[in-house]
Amino acid sequence: MSAAVEGPELEAVAPAAEDASEAVDAASRALPFLGGNRLSLDLSPGGCHRLLHLCVQQPLQLLQVEFLRLSTHEEPQLLEATLARVPRSLSRLRSLVLTGGQRRDTLGACLRGALTALPAGLSGLAHLAHLDLSFNSLETLPACVLQMRGLGALLLSHNYLSKLPEALGALPALTFLAVTHNRLQTLPPALGALSTLQRLDLSQNLLDTLPPEIGGLGNLRELNLASNRLQSLPASLAGLRSLRLLVLHSNLLASVPASLAHLPLLTRLDLRDNRLRDLPAELLDAPFVRLQGNPLGEASPEAPSSPGAAFVPEMPRLFLTSDLDSFPVTPGGCSVTLACGVRLLFPAGATITPITIRYRLLLPEPGLVPLGPHDALLSRVLELQPHGVAFQQDVGLWLLFTPPRAWRCREVVVRTRNDSSWSDLETFLEEEAPKRLWAHCQVPHFSWFLVVSRPISNACLVPPEGTLLCSSGHPGVKVIFPAGATEEPRRVSMQVVRMAGRELRALLGEPEATVSPLLCLSQSGPPNFLRPVTVQLPLPSGVTGLSLDRSCLHLLYWAPPAATWDDITAQVVLELTHLYARFQVTHFSWYWLWYTTKNCVGGLARKAWERLRLHRVNLIALQRRRDPEQVLLQCLPRNKVDATLRRLLERYRGPEPSDTVEMFEGEEFFAAFERGIDVDADRPDCVEGRICFVFYSHLKNVKEVYVTTALDREAQAVRGQVSFYRGAVPVQVPEEAEAARQRKGADALWMATLPIKLPRLRGSEGPRRGAGLSLAPLNLGDAETGFLTQSNLLTVAGRLGPDWPAVALHLGVSYRELQRIRHEFRDDLDGQIRHMLFSWAERQAGQPGAVGLLVQALEQSDRQDVAEEVRAVLELGRCKYQDSIQRTGLAPKDPEGPGSSAPQPSEPAQA
Repeated sequence: MSAAVEGPELEAVAPAAEDASEAVDAASRALPFLGGNRLSLDLSPGGCHRLLHLCVQQPLQLLQVEFLRLSTHEEPQLLEATLARVPRSLSRLRSLVLTGGQRRDTLGACLRGALTALPAGLSGLAHLAHLDLSFNSLETLPACVLQMRGLGALLLSHNYLSKLPEALGALPALTFLAVTHNRLQTLPPALGALSTLQRLDLSQNLLDTLPPEIGGLGNLRELNLASNRLQSLPASLAGLRSLRLLVLHSNLLASVPASLAHLPLLTRLDLRDNRLRDLPAELLDAPFVRLQGNPLGEASPEAPSSPGAAFVPEMPRLFLTSDLDSFPVTPGGCSVTLACGVRLLFPAGATITPITIRYRLLLPEPGLVPLGPHDALLSRVLELQPHGVAFQQDVGLWLLFTPPRAWRCREVVVRTRNDSSWSDLETFLEEEAPKRLWAHCQVPHFSWFLVVSRPISNACLVPPEGTLLCSSGHPGVKVIFPAGATEEPRRVSMQVVRMAGRELRALLGEPEATVSPLLCLSQSGPPNFLRPVTVQLPLPSGVTGLSLDRSCLHLLYWAPPAATWDDITAQVVLELTHLYARFQVTHFSWYWLWYTTKNCVGGLARKAWERLRLHRVNLIALQRRRDPEQVLLQCLPRNKVDATLRRLLERYRGPEPSDTVEMFEGEEFFAAFERGIDVDADRPDCVEGRICFVFYSHLKNVKEVYVTTALDREAQAVRGQVSFYRGAVPVQVPEEAEAARQRKGADALWMATLPIKLPRLRGSEGPRRGAGLSLAPLNLGDAETGFLTQSNLLTVAGRLGPDWPAVALHLGVSYRELQRIRHEFRDDLDGQIRHMLFSWAERQAGQPGAVGLLVQALEQSDRQDVAEEVRAVLELGRCKYQDSIQRTGLAPKDPEGPGSSAPQPSEPAQA
């Protein structure tokens, strides 16, 4: 329950612009924060100083203030001195909000304020009806709160309270009490004396029991006890005759009173994720009861009462290595950890019969990854099969990812495919290490899953009675739905995106230009509302309603997938306050406030919006020092280039990185080797000799390839190059001369060209791979999971070079055999490598897991490049095998493939 919604409506404001030409005293600087009867100082630094000076000056406006917001991210002594002045200077105060949470830590979590106590004088606020002390460091409830007889709403969430005082039951007017995310272990019996209480939220605490007196809350309409340690419920809950909502999910309940089914007004009972094995029939069949995550109907796991009773063993745990792609699950459940950074928890009873689960970790590509205009991909794509099979209980899924650097106003979600559309699951983050997090969610069936970073999204269900939707990431952005705006409930959502003022001013060349946050609104149901909806946006940074020039203020509108932004300032009535602009709309789209002297603002907005989504990157092409035929290609964010090169230049060498280019998240591009150099491998990502890439800002856009040439390297070195082009590889690949001409012009797809040099070969270094070799035919693996042929093994042998002894030892070759091979082929490095590899492969013929063992040995020997090439060969073989059995009709194609009908986010054409 959000304080901004549950209590009286309070405005959040941004700091006013200070006059740079003259010094203004602190009291006058605080006056712009006075809006009617509201004083908001919670989002600006120095709020306590401003309030102290106002109390000293006592301007007439201060006497009218009824709503005060103040941040508690202040020095404790200053905070105490400021609050001591409040009762004398703001005697008419009706609402007091003293909260932390305006600052965030490195993981994006809200920080608590410094408030640990309140001055006793605050009890003299005779008109106070709303008190919000959330996100602070309170360990006990201040005594003055218990003397506020007119208090109607008390919010104490996100503190360190371990108990509530008995005297709390003496507040005669209290209707709403929120004490979530604290350390409550017990509740005082006097809580049942709050006869006027209508809403009680005690979720996310440590409660294991409830006092029977809680049944005396005769007017209670909503009770939230989620995420506690409750093992039982008192029968007195049957006395809550006004109760409409009862939330008890994520507790330890083994049973619930049957009398809950007879509460006359109850419309929702949430019992998910408990230990319920049996339930009264009246509740089991009730449509308003949610029961997912309970072992209903199962035998108790306790010790058997008789010698013949069955004993339920502990849930098995599976740890799978990289060479396995399936595992069994029985009705007893299991916990599974995959080598690719995935964990699964199948609760007992999730499946009725044994089932085999298959998984694949896929490289992301545009047809498979659905991203919105402001989303960023944080993981590869996990496919779990069989698709669409509904589990009896939700399965827990954890995906490991590296968190992005910028967390401000963004959140991480797991995105999944359901039927023909994609949706975001409720996601929780768990920290494994400072730079490694788990994204955890519950899934009812298997499909494709990926981790995405997106702007914070707020959503609500709009009833016919109307409601209020606020942005949790950008206080002050809100949408007000009047009564009658819709006949049927409809779901609406908002995202708010900021743009750095420095980038905007550089784009426009105008020092005074500034913009508001970009507001993206969407809805379900009919496109229009029956009554106008009011939208509130903060004025552009540095601009106030008293100082702005209305001719420079523009309200821009964009309806995806249109190509342009429209200036609708003349079509709406803009109501301006000191810090906000309000306007009314009848349907949803995207809205943006601009303050600029430029004309044709719509075209500038399109360029600015594209700049908002562009990433500045550099392209590199390096050759391995010991093997110049091995080329590393990488696309790096500009801020990571120097650190990456320092790490790579020990093993690689090459030219300077390319000039900075700009790319969109999910944009395709490809690398083409030119001037006599070609790719020396059959790879899934190679089309007509071009290596395909997709840019994702938070993933490693790196590939290592081996190149060759048809030119005579014994005569001279080959000086070639690699060029990078935007887009997918065209159907008709242009010749080099034509490609060079296409580099010129405004719509050129060319991005960069970097030199590649293959050194001249000495006479003894001529073509060696397989020369004079007489080996028996040999395949490692099988056709279905992929195999390596003799030719593939020869390619691997040609890549190892001086690293072969480390690979041999990791393959299990004894040190004595290693010495024998070295002695027998003491003047022939290639002979040493081939003999070791093929003799090992002959011993592994017909053995399962041999290919996986080879890949693991390559990785352990720091030859990730060769391991990736082996994986690419295996994937190519699997694809060819699947295509062959589909052509012969032995296996149907999957009509639900994500690349076939995955909706792509709409956006205007890129310039």
